[in-house]
Amino acid sequence: MKKPEILSPAGDMEKLRAAILYGADAVYLAGEMFGMRTASDNFTDEEMETAVTLAHQSGVKVYVTCNTIMRNHDISALPAYLEMLGGIGVDGIIVADLGCMRLAQKWAPRAEIHISTQASVLNTEAANAWYEMGASRVCLAREASLSEICEIIEHKNKNLAIETFVHGAMCMAYSGRCMLSDYLTGRSANRGNCAQPCRWSYALMEEKRPGEYFPVEEDGKSTHIFNSKDMCMIEYIPELMQAGIDSFKIEGRVKSSYYCAAVTNAYRLAIDEYVKNPDTWQRDGFWTVEADKVSHRQYCTGFYFGEKNIQRAETSNYIRTWDVVATVIECDDEGNAVIEQKNKFVRGVEYELMQPKAQPQKVVFEKMLTLDGKEIESAGQAKIRVKVKLPCKTPVGAFLRREGSRFNEP
Repeated sequence: MKKPEILSPAGDMEKLRAAILYGADAVYLAGEMFGMRTASDNFTDEEMETAVTLAHQSGVKVYVTCNTIMRNHDISALPAYLEMLGGIGVDGIIVADLGCMRLAQKWAPRAEIHISTQASVLNTEAANAWYEMGASRVCLAREASLSEICEIIEHKNKNLAIETFVHGAMCMAYSGRCMLSDYLTGRSANRGNCAQPCRWSYALMEEKRPGEYFPVEEDGKSTHIFNSKDMCMIEYIPELMQAGIDSFKIEGRVKSSYYCAAVTNAYRLAIDEYVKNPDTWQRDGFWTVEADKVSHRQYCTGFYFGEKNIQRAETSNYIRTWDVVATVIECDDEGNAVIEQKNKFVRGVEYELMQPKAQPQKVVFEKMLTLDGKEIESAGQAKIRVKVKLPCKTPVGAFLRREGSRFNEP
């Protein structure tokens, strides 16, 4: 059975390392221009070269986003930027604009051309047209159903790869083409600077009664009338793989490195287990539980199965039932480790160790020492490093977490 690529978000160098460590086959990232997520730290030219080297050393591919809606003043800066991307050896350039595509073919000829979901590809003719113009991959619009995806795959050119989003936040606008942010705040969503007004709560105000707000409600619910749920397709790995999708894309360049690691790890474990044991694979395996252990809005399956209940008007709050307390900085073969505090942790309390390509393990610190050997009962100081004993040799970048956060959704 063909194993799909796991394509993970890398909003900065820390997230890139997390994606690589936890099993991504490829990462997508952006430079300081032309990316759809200006809220993430993104990469300078020098950092991007380092990122490509680091990823390639681990056999991981790097795709760079150049998929904002281009204007004339953007085009003049593209040749030098694209030439730089080609020079450092990026594997693919993600575009949504024909002009950008043509320039990428000229200035970065060795890089693959990937068509962004922003291009709204929903049919075979469009997919094949992009291929004939030089694209090697199309990321289908999120609005495509699984049956439509299967039909596109059946009739596309055999050399064209198909990528779809399988996890993460969704935009309420068609293929992300939203004007609300630009209209309300002057920040263009189509140029990577969305203020997310779809997550706001709205009210009605009558012209003659300024300052008097009337709730916009449905069945007594709240007023987040544009808010969408998050997508999670981890229970449907068999259907997605049987459809022949080449790349499973995870949204989240603005999310934390823990989110990137945990979600990548969950899909890595789920896919590998299905390839190994398709007859005994379980939808409610521990990988499904793992997907719930990151901060997320209420999950749904997007448009894959024609679901109508994708919006959630009650609230745009996140569900957050687990918190990271520390990351592993170093660890020897016997499990003697140094960990760095992210949230307070204490001796004698049960935590969970999340490490790459493995099920989580329960951990209780019987003894905690400062780096100079002083025994302590708790670690409450930000970024303090503590010596502890872990149950096994653990890679740098593993996470320790706790259940029962004060950030739980009501």
